[in-house]
Amino acid sequence: MSFENDFTYSPTQFEIVLGVFSLTAAVFAAVLVYSLATSGSISPRYRLTSYLTGVVMVSATLELGFLALRWNNAFSWNGSVYELSGDLFSNGFRYMNWSIDVPVLLTQLLIVAGITGMTFRKRWASFVIAGLAMIWTGYIGQFDEVDGGTQFWLWGAISTVFYFWLLYVAWQTVNDAKATAPPHVKRLFGAVWILFLVSWTIYPLGYLMPQISASSNGVVVRSLVYSFADIASKAVYGIMLAVIAQKLSAHEGYEPAIEAEKAFVEAD
Repeated sequence: MSFENDFTYSPTQFEIVLGVFSLTAAVFAAVLVYSLATSGSISPRYRLTSYLTGVVMVSATLELGFLALRWNNAFSWNGSVYELSGDLFSNGFRYMNWSIDVPVLLTQLLIVAGITGMTFRKRWASFVIAGLAMIWTGYIGQFDEVDGGTQFWLWGAISTVFYFWLLYVAWQTVNDAKATAPPHVKRLFGAVWILFLVSWTIYPLGYLMPQISASSNGVVVRSLVYSFADIASKAVYGIMLAVIAQKLSAHEGYEPAIEAEKAFVEAD
């Protein structure tokens, strides 16, 4: 049982969590529109990244919608606080969504980095295996998050091992991309690496929150942590990869990308 079900909530706490779910879903919907609207200015070589961003945004928007509904249906107002009165709230939707999004997000990095052939296949396999193993072992561990027993810590540690493997492969990919990218794009790849490192490392804080602060405030903080990490690692990341793809397309002489770059400079 998720530790969110153990507490009652003030109107402010309840509305913050519900508002965070709604805001995050709205951000994902907006980035979906952006990714589709700008895909035409990206050369066919890189365009798949925009479509994959769309897949991630649809998946994430649906997940946040389900979480918002589950939160709203799980608790009701008793005149003084919101208390559990319906179906149990569960963060399981997040893990199912991450099972879809993580492999897709990492595939996008390979595409924009220009990785091809056998190297692409090997790294894609590493990304998928490490990413899914990281998620599913964390999912097993969170079933013991209320008690904080051996299962919680053991599976959390195993999940972290897979995360370091994933991080290493991502670091290799970004370095390979920087080695061949023009100077102005090389800096953007560096920014993507920092974003990746920071946003993905924030997630364990949400996993550990039941042990850090087993309280209604801890629930609010966990919601904020997960939503911030989701927006950074999915929405901001997707936009940054689209910008890189457009700049690489322009550098390689793709006319729609060149026109889009000119329009941006003129508008600025």
